[in-house]
Amino acid sequence: MENRLTPAQLEQFRRMSTCIIASAIETFRVRLPNTGFANASIRSIYEDQPPVAGYAVTARIRSSRPPWESEVHFDYYDRTDWWNYILSIPAPRIVVIEDMDDPPGLGAFIGEVHANILLGLGCIAVVTNGAVRDVTDLRTTEFQMFAGNVSVSHAYAHLFDFGSAVEVGGLKVQPGDLIHGDRHGVQTIPLEIADRVVDVARAVRQRRANLIALRRSPGFTLEKLRQEIKDTALPFEDSKK
Repeated sequence: MENRLTPAQLEQFRRMSTCIIASAIETFRVRLPNTGFANASIRSIYEDQPPVAGYAVTARIRSSRPPWESEVHFDYYDRTDWWNYILSIPAPRIVVIEDMDDPPGLGAFIGEVHANILLGLGCIAVVTNGAVRDVTDLRTTEFQMFAGNVSVSHAYAHLFDFGSAVEVGGLKVQPGDLIHGDRHGVQTIPLEIADRVVDVARAVRQRRANLIALRRSPGFTLEKLRQEIKDTALPFEDSKK
């Protein structure tokens, strides 16, 4: 996979909030500021966990009705081809599941057993517009979950497609996309700029700290604030470097 980051680079993303990273991405002008992140329908189940960063493994499910006869694989445990696909994406992996029901989230595809299988396959999180369950049992693991809701049952949850483009909470995700998530939500990081985003994020964080320090200083005035904003304005980055 092109533009794959080193483990050390991924660790830097896990040390920064999605908000700081989103502000850094904006300076590259590679996408509109109102795109690239999931909307508020996707929430972090464990808000106290640190950020996660990994590569997208995609799938689509249904749970509100029994599968058609042509959808021969009903149970998750039958999908050995799905497991092989997961391993084709570089680790660490984040599973992104689009629930195609309307409305989504009747049944949970991911619970305690499935999450532990995914952990064994190098997956660190799931992102879904549908439901998850067993959230109390999974809190003690390192598996993070971002979901539209929680459910008591898996209902008829079945996987009918994987390895294609999906959309969750308005966020479009391709297999292999770099995903970053924390208590604020989930976003993609464009691979063509990923190796330079952290350095810009540090500058964003320092600028924020400078502005906050000025506000707290005894000599704070609007004139000083305007000047500080002007002096510390971040330049737009060249996305083609």
